[in-house]
Amino acid sequence: MFRFYDGYHIWGMHLIWWIIWLLFIAWIFMRFVRYGRERDRDTSYDILRKRFAKGEITREQYEQDKKILEEDFRKIYEENKK
Repeated sequence: MFRFYDGYHIWGMHLIWWIIWLLFIAWIFMRFVRYGRERDRDTSYDILRKRFAKGEITREQYEQDKKILEEDFRKIYEENKK
């Protein structure tokens, strides 16, 4: 007669639950990996500050570029606000 633990149960709901759990764990892992990459990106203002701190650009060039960035951010903000 058919017994439950003869190895046949693995192809029933038991296998489906393993697949569901593995997919769920993979989804969580991918979310954290993607979040970490997005968090490590520098904004244009951060890059400008780093270049000024390293001495790659002068104070005048820093102020000019900062003003351009602020104007661009203001334009984008106004467009998204509408």
